[in-house]
Amino acid sequence: MTTRAVVIGAGHYLPERVVENAEFEKSLDTSDEWIRSRSGIERRHFAAEGQTTSDLACRAARAAIADAGLEANDIDAIVLATSTADFTFPSAATMVQAELGMTKGFAFDVQAVCAGFIYALTNANALIVSGQARRVLVIGAETFSRIMDWTDRGTCVLFGDGAGAIILEAQDGDGTNADRGILSTDLNSDGRYRDILYVDGGVSTQTTGFLRMQGKEVFRHAVEKLAATATAALEKIAMPSEEIDWIVPHQANIRIIKGTAKKLGLSMDNVIVTVQDHGNTSAASIPLALSVGRQRGQIREGDVLVTEAIGGGLAWGAVVLRW
Repeated sequence: MTTRAVVIGAGHYLPERVVENAEFEKSLDTSDEWIRSRSGIERRHFAAEGQTTSDLACRAARAAIADAGLEANDIDAIVLATSTADFTFPSAATMVQAELGMTKGFAFDVQAVCAGFIYALTNANALIVSGQARRVLVIGAETFSRIMDWTDRGTCVLFGDGAGAIILEAQDGDGTNADRGILSTDLNSDGRYRDILYVDGGVSTQTTGFLRMQGKEVFRHAVEKLAATATAALEKIAMPSEEIDWIVPHQANIRIIKGTAKKLGLSMDNVIVTVQDHGNTSAASIPLALSVGRQRGQIREGDVLVTEAIGGGLAWGAVVLRW
């Protein structure tokens, strides 16, 4: 028998404030048409004043726990992907642990920017396969509105806030691609490209900083690297792309999403798309899309999913799983 990390619950949370593209027309040289045509984004959610990343993460976590029919203390570990934690320390994950009333196990954050949830999934899978945890709550949560330069129309219109979560459970499989659960993972990074997507501040510089991005360069790397990492993950298990039911990509830009699907030889009918409603929520975008796709009735038990993302670092990767 082979131990598999199987999804048994999913949930998400979006802040109440919805910001339509037209709102940016009041302060920037931009328009709804300009934003839609370049990104596919129509609206996004922004956290309320005083609402933090751990607040959003807790709401998504509770939804996932309820969906799985569990209690907080049924969870052995929390892996939380975020670049916008409440504090330098403690980790947002331990704050969620306390808020949920989880009095055992362990919790930690993963920081790989937009690729964070892929890295978190891979870590959670390793914890389960190695026997260190039976059930892991994996969360992606962000408040990117806190690091926006509101004078930069090339970035501030693209990002939003939100959180998504899934619960993975150790279950026995046969060791074949027919098993439910995570089937393969692929992680990559290349620090030589750090200057095309970064925040120009941090603890050791004693500033918060703002997000900075060279959009054309990010786009160029994104399509190539996302298709390559998805292909690598599939090749590890000798699975042809024809067996994929859904691509669940990082929701950054509809043109990147379409370009990646085309390189993989798949129709947009096989892609879960939420970018129009959420914008780029960084590490939260994939778990948000998973939860929303399931609520829509698109993702069903037994479906093969490929999730892939790229973010600052550059860091990128993919996970193949059977829901």
